[in-house]
Amino acid sequence: MSSRKPRTRAKGGPNSPDQETNLIARLVRDRRHAAGLTQRALSELAGVGPRAIWDLERGKATLRMDVVNRVLAVFGKTLGAIDAARTEEPAP
Repeated sequence: MSSRKPRTRAKGGPNSPDQETNLIARLVRDRRHAAGLTQRALSELAGVGPRAIWDLERGKATLRMDVVNRVLAVFGKTLGAIDAARTEEPAP
């Protein structure tokens, strides 16, 4: 039995950075598993270090965008700007 306590994070809205980071982490992990790749094999395909894959799959929020895009490119994906729902109008 593990003695590690589960991590807790502040919950954000549907477009919060944590939510988006977790979506990317889940996508990479799921696609990697579906392709039968180890983290090391994916890192070699993407041209990044194995630690980058480890951090990405765990939802680290401070990864460089170019590193994330290298990994996503292996699966035919890329980061991009999308419209987000606004709760209020911006100030003039």
